[in-house]
Amino acid sequence: MTTPVVSIAYHSGFGHTTVLAEAVRTGAADTGATVHLIKVDEISEAQWELLDASDAIVFGSPTYMGTASGAFHVFAEATSKRWATRAWQDKIAAGFSNSASKSGDKLHTLQYFTVLAAQHGMHWVGLNLMPGWNSSAASENDLNRLGFFLGAGAQTNNDQGPEGVHKADIATAEHLGRRVAEQARIYVAGRAAV
Repeated sequence: MTTPVVSIAYHSGFGHTTVLAEAVRTGAADTGATVHLIKVDEISEAQWELLDASDAIVFGSPTYMGTASGAFHVFAEATSKRWATRAWQDKIAAGFSNSASKSGDKLHTLQYFTVLAAQHGMHWVGLNLMPGWNSSAASENDLNRLGFFLGAGAQTNNDQGPEGVHKADIATAEHLGRRVAEQARIYVAGRAAV
């Protein structure tokens, strides 16, 4: 059985995105994957090497002013060294974001991540969940309660700390982690077979 390596490269300004990163880690680890959490604003050379050796990289950032945080943008720009050597080509990629508003332009942040992944030649894995909380019989506690397809979106009130991250958003991030790890396992096994 192939054990994929999943790294979560994220920035968290106030701790909310850390909660989601930990949930993605939990979901991926539940499948047996080896998982690394990497804070992009504190990244070391050894952690760059972990990313290079990973089968999947999940990008995470709060959405500030309609896009990923400045710290994440600095990290993304620094990946150009990997882009030049195609070091991340054919890796699995995915993403997640949090903001205070229900929409909060998180879709733009997720799209930013997909473009970054595409520039590196990575394979994007979406959430693969139908939208939750979109009918009279639905609940705010549904998985994918905010209705994103591209990645995991979360909403946390701007007057609450990390403990305020909604439990359905945490469960959705765990789902993303499991999905990424499972897809990475399939991809790694397929690569080994050919």
